Amino acid sequence: MEEKRLVEGGDYYFQQGSKIKGNKSVSHYHPVLEIYYMKRGSCNYFIDDKSYRVETGDIVFIPSGIIHKTTYDTEFHDRWLINCSEFFIPESVREKLSLLPHIFRKSEVTLECEKVMQKIAKEYKASDEFSVDALKGLTYELIFLLVRNAGEQTETPSGSAFIESAVKYIQENYAQEVTLSGVAKTLSVSPEHLSRTFKKQTGFGFSEYLTLYRLQKAEYVLKNEPGRSVNAVAFACGFNDSNYFSYKFKKTYGYPPKKILKNAKK
Repeated sequence: MEEKRLVEGGDYYFQQGSKIKGNKSVSHYHPVLEIYYMKRGSCNYFIDDKSYRVETGDIVFIPSGIIHKTTYDTEFHDRWLINCSEFFIPESVREKLSLLPHIFRKSEVTLECEKVMQKIAKEYKASDEFSVDALKGLTYELIFLLVRNAGEQTETPSGSAFIESAVKYIQENYAQEVTLSGVAKTLSVSPEHLSRTFKKQTGFGFSEYLTLYRLQKAEYVLKNEPGRSVNAVAFACGFNDSNYFSYKFKKTYGYPPKKILKNAKK
């Protein structure tokens, strides 16, 4: 397994990894693009507000800032992962990334992408004076392959429509009071059924997702509206207790929300 980050020219992270026995969940969002190739195995991928079943040969494409969670449930999986900053994304397609499908499932396309990713893996190990530019060129090639074939892809979410509605409800009402029972009533299902199905299909507990989404919004406000206090941001993003907000924020990001404000004032 290879792990490294390039600093010059922007962040770049490439990993080839395999694991025996799944049942591991990984959830996050980040300010970089993610390209995930399932070389062998399968998993459930929750992206934004939909769930997808990812099989061998699939490529997953996730623009920056989108909450996603991967749940592995197979005996063995082998996946390749790229996270890269905007520096490695062609300028001509940056504004179109959010319009691309999240799942690419066409053997001719994914085989070509795999060849490019093999070159990326080799270049990633080289780490010489040409590595940054070489990785940039190869990543451009990979992204253009996906963009040019995007129109041929048909996404087929695997989750229930009412879970998608529940996620959208949270996204639209996170600043207000949101409860499991309240959303269940809106969707005409029992709280128990909503809780159980939400966890099964997204990988998140209902409250876990609600909190993470609120934290994401709060992080954005803190970075872009430095004139607002931590307390004001907490309440504006649906937290009724600023101390609880600060605790969850530090636990999630590794630093307190006040640090963002301090950096913004420098």
